[in-house]
Amino acid sequence: MSRGRSAARPLSFFICIVALFSLYSNSAHASVATSNDTDTLLWGPYRPNLYFGVRPRLPNSLLTGLLWANTDNYGTAQLNFRHTCEQHEGMAGYGWEEYDARNGGREVIHDTGNKIDLTIDFVKVPGGQHGGSWATRVKGTLREDAPPNLVTTLIFYAGMEGLGELGFTSEEPDVEGVVTLHGQTLDLGEFDISFKEPSENRLPYRTHGSWDAKPLDRTLMSSLPMSPESIWQAKNIVFASMKQQIDAYVQEYGQENMPPPWAAFTIPQNPGPGNFHMVQKVFVGDFEFDILFNSASGPSVSTETLDKTIATTSDKFKSKFKEVFAPLAPFTKPAYTAFAESMFSNLFGGIGYFYGDSLVDRSYAPEYDEENEGFWEETAEARARAQVEKDGPAELFSCVPSRPFFPRGFLWDEGFHLVPIAEWDLDVTIDIVKSWFNLMDEDGWIAREQILGPEARSKVPQEFQVQYPHYANPPTLFLIIDILMDKLSATTSGADKERIESELRSLYPLLKRQYYWFRRTQFGDIKSYDRKAFSTKEAYRWRGRTPRHILPSGLDDYPRPQPPHPGELHTDLISWVGMMSKTLLRLSTLLSEPDDASDFKTQSNAIVRNIDDLHWSDEAKIYCDVSIDDYEDSIHVCHKGYISLFPFLTGLLPPTHPNLPHILALISSESELWSPYGIRSLSKTDEFYGTDENYWRSPIWVNINYLILKNLLAVAQSPAAPAKVKTQATKIYSELRRNLVQNVFNEWERTGFAWEQYNPETGEGQRTQHFTGWTSLVVVMMRMPDLSGEAGLKHGEL
Repeated sequence: MSRGRSAARPLSFFICIVALFSLYSNSAHASVATSNDTDTLLWGPYRPNLYFGVRPRLPNSLLTGLLWANTDNYGTAQLNFRHTCEQHEGMAGYGWEEYDARNGGREVIHDTGNKIDLTIDFVKVPGGQHGGSWATRVKGTLREDAPPNLVTTLIFYAGMEGLGELGFTSEEPDVEGVVTLHGQTLDLGEFDISFKEPSENRLPYRTHGSWDAKPLDRTLMSSLPMSPESIWQAKNIVFASMKQQIDAYVQEYGQENMPPPWAAFTIPQNPGPGNFHMVQKVFVGDFEFDILFNSASGPSVSTETLDKTIATTSDKFKSKFKEVFAPLAPFTKPAYTAFAESMFSNLFGGIGYFYGDSLVDRSYAPEYDEENEGFWEETAEARARAQVEKDGPAELFSCVPSRPFFPRGFLWDEGFHLVPIAEWDLDVTIDIVKSWFNLMDEDGWIAREQILGPEARSKVPQEFQVQYPHYANPPTLFLIIDILMDKLSATTSGADKERIESELRSLYPLLKRQYYWFRRTQFGDIKSYDRKAFSTKEAYRWRGRTPRHILPSGLDDYPRPQPPHPGELHTDLISWVGMMSKTLLRLSTLLSEPDDASDFKTQSNAIVRNIDDLHWSDEAKIYCDVSIDDYEDSIHVCHKGYISLFPFLTGLLPPTHPNLPHILALISSESELWSPYGIRSLSKTDEFYGTDENYWRSPIWVNINYLILKNLLAVAQSPAAPAKVKTQATKIYSELRRNLVQNVFNEWERTGFAWEQYNPETGEGQRTQHFTGWTSLVVVMMRMPDLSGEAGLKHGEL
């Protein structure tokens, strides 16, 4: 194994490597540091791909993580080791029940495979010059089906990726059984990581002769010199260390007389020099221990003060949640509050800090313009011969859609993620938005999927790792710019107004650059096909099209015109660009940029006019994609579903628009999109309903349903809406809000998880498990006003 050979190299070799990595890290970080790097946002569980792992928002710095397993059985012990979040790994649910990025929170893991429930309290104590201190209490409780003498082993590791010192202060625990790691880096200063446990914890009984020569210690400590780029592979490093012990036992005692598995699956007692350090504890039954990180420049945290700090952290969270997100009728029972707290906490606790290079095809092959019929075959050939480059390294502070399956940044998901977070913490929201826009290249392109470094790439099939600078993605971060402007209008504090306006002003040129990149690279052809429209410029087509998919659109397999044609025009894309122009018009006006405002007003008006001229089908009474038939004529290709709603979803249809009643009728039609669990992605009457991959061909998606609800509410509350339209929108809004939230709640109670999508026939959660990204928008929906009385409905009728 290559890691074994690396570990055997002289320590001086690794010190040189570490120094080079850190020097690069320090210079790269200096240019992108935020004001929060030295306060309450420096530390966090910013490794969302792990069940639990703490790191700072610093590249090439300290990485920590936790592994555990039931080691009662040789046959299953290795398989049962938990580290990275995985789908269907014997869990009855896991995640944050309470979490605030400023203070910390509580994660609970129901590990049915290991017959143990873990409660992990993580708290932060701010102060000093290096981000303050933090502590973690890990508590294990046997599940009902566990034997009373169940043995659980836990390993906490700390690895240094960059320049600095890290090592055990002693080769043995002190007189109170405390083990301490001491470290120092330029960014973190000096710090200690101490491990303490109460005397009530039980150790395994001694039942094997091997203990006469080497008793099982309460705490095992081991150190290794590792190459910095391999530290993220901690589980493999741990297994390699354990294998040394097991091989030694086999040689000494033979396979027929081995020690019990919980004694064999241990790391060597070998504290010493290195940049990767492990602390292992083995317990019988219930247990508890503390991990205390104390910054030398900040306040200290101890086991004695931890109880109070945990309680205070919980009280602060519950109090703030009640203020910001307390569910409104009909979701006022305590069970709904616990559900909402969990959903929001898992979204907020799913924020990660990522750093590394990415794979990008910058060949700019002419085939990527997709100008010829059969272009998808030409682009496939161009991709096959392209020389893929590594961009970066770069850093990203971002939420993730799903910790087990999508533990990385996704551009079109992130705008939805930040909708609830913007209500909770505006600084975190701004930090994340700026982090994304810092990734923009000089042309205005941001990769739709951020796969930074080998750890992130390890979770992505090879064929999806490369990013393409001609591929777009829905620009949902513009939703957050609108929210920031709303906050600015509602803020009375002069300092807060100044702060928000300053941030918007700094983002403004980047927003413009992205908008004009869309206009330049995703344009559609009007003139060549004798199309009649208000403007000859405002039409758009997604690049990256194949017969089966338009992955850049985010609606991967939604039915589109067949076969693909360079003359296509896409309803969802022109709607997204229209939303961008509308947001920039508002922002340029706010920032007193009259020349820009004039341009955006002209473009926005032209886009809205062209949506009707190009995409509205009088025959079908819906908005449709456009293509070219065999006679070179422009035709509508209509598949009733989410695509049909996009001008409404993006806020481009005013309440008085003549097409709005048809859109409302489509949404509320039980034979088309309406289901008791939410709005379907495709009409039941469509020939492609439920076919092929069935990804966006029937299932209910919470993010699109949120946009539907948001715009229904706007119509229902608009004084300009005609009475009949207002009544219809109010009724649909009230029923949809109730149905959607109730179903996500029911499935969370039944399965322990939020899901990527929901079955329109049964309401069951499906596809990706623990999808606490945009599915967490139900928290915002529960806080939306209850209009059931205005709709003439009783709660029981909803």
